[in-house]
Amino acid sequence: MTIKTRFAPSPTGYLHVGGARTALFSWLHARRHGGDFVLRIEDTDLERSTQASVDAILQGMDWLGLDYDEGPFYQTERFDRYNAVIDQLIEQGLAYRCTCSKERLQQLREQQMAAKQKPRYDGHCRDREIGPDEPHVVRFRNPLDGEVVFNDLVRGPIRVANQELDDLIIRRTDGAPTYNLTVVVDDHDMGITQVIRGDDHINNTPRQINLYQALGWEIPEFAHLPMILGDDGARLSKRHGAVSVMQYFEDGYLPEALLNYLVRLGWSHGDQEIFSLAEMTEWFDLSAVNKAPSSFNTDKLNWLNQHYIKSADPARIAELVLPHMNALGIQTNVDDKLIAVVEAQRERASTLVELAEISAFYYQDFAEYDAKAAKKAFKGDAAKCLQHVAAKLAELSDWQREPIHQAVADSVGELDVGFGKVAMPLRIAVTGGSPSPDLDLTLYLVGREAVLRRVDQAIRKISQATLD
Repeated sequence: MTIKTRFAPSPTGYLHVGGARTALFSWLHARRHGGDFVLRIEDTDLERSTQASVDAILQGMDWLGLDYDEGPFYQTERFDRYNAVIDQLIEQGLAYRCTCSKERLQQLREQQMAAKQKPRYDGHCRDREIGPDEPHVVRFRNPLDGEVVFNDLVRGPIRVANQELDDLIIRRTDGAPTYNLTVVVDDHDMGITQVIRGDDHINNTPRQINLYQALGWEIPEFAHLPMILGDDGARLSKRHGAVSVMQYFEDGYLPEALLNYLVRLGWSHGDQEIFSLAEMTEWFDLSAVNKAPSSFNTDKLNWLNQHYIKSADPARIAELVLPHMNALGIQTNVDDKLIAVVEAQRERASTLVELAEISAFYYQDFAEYDAKAAKKAFKGDAAKCLQHVAAKLAELSDWQREPIHQAVADSVGELDVGFGKVAMPLRIAVTGGSPSPDLDLTLYLVGREAVLRRVDQAIRKISQATLD
């Protein structure tokens, strides 16, 4: 049997972290077993579904590299098929029309809750003859006795008595089919063998299994993934920060870092933390998915992202950081300097945005300094030391690391001071206090003219402060 999984988001918003993890687990299960992965857009909620959301889902899947073998399929293009199945169920006596008003259903619900009963439809229209021309919904005739038993690939055996289930609506008054019907028809028609989804759907599964059985269709296996919590233990939501996949792109995360982080949200392989996509594909197993909810930890994601920034090809990181540099008003290209800047700075940044921000001084002059760093560096004989080293640097005809290093060393020797007395104010003068590598490398990458211009600015600032 060919394994076939699917990811079936509703386009009522962005592709969120929970959805991305579901897509990843479904993708990995299919890829590990040499099967197929399907993308289906469940857009039957016509009021809330938008093309912008569809585009965001497709963009997110593409950025993460979760390629699909079939699709995207759209449920709104399959209404004829759903209605044919509903009509078949009515003809076979497996579904019926219901004209119960909202007022009656609300009154019934209130009575049941007052009696401390589980609210459920009472089957009022089960045996009534209702014509197709009357305003109505269509309900599935759920079995009245027995139980639904299935082996969840994550949670293990689950049993639900049919008495706990009511006759769910499968077509609304406006003629639109409902989720529980459409998902069964789609998964059957598309040959889905494993339905991997969030545990918020677990209550739907017994109802859907009864629909499969009524239609005489083979029932797929189910795997329900536990929810993702924020650091505070509450269900992950917007207030916890970025939860949209493409927001992580905007914030400067690498797709491989987010995938690596998501795969560890509820799944493990020994104590290993860092996984290549090939390793994930080789080792992923639904039986190793935790039953308990997972907590999202941004610090851990940042640690992983920094790992991937440090270990990736610097030229690739230069390509990725370029838009973030441009966003800071820095007009440059992916050239030898930018690649060298990436190599110099990447161990100090956990995101591409941060990498761009701490690297801006290589390209842009500044008027302000880090207050704490300037207070520490611009004191005593700092102006005198800067004047001396600036003269040495100005004499250089070959602006390379070794001559730069020697010029600074000569100043230290001639001034007969500690290295820090020259190096510290020089570094702050040139960087403004931004994190930076070895001083000679920093000066080399900033460039001769900018270094001399910034040192002169620092001398003026120190002199002005002294006068004040």
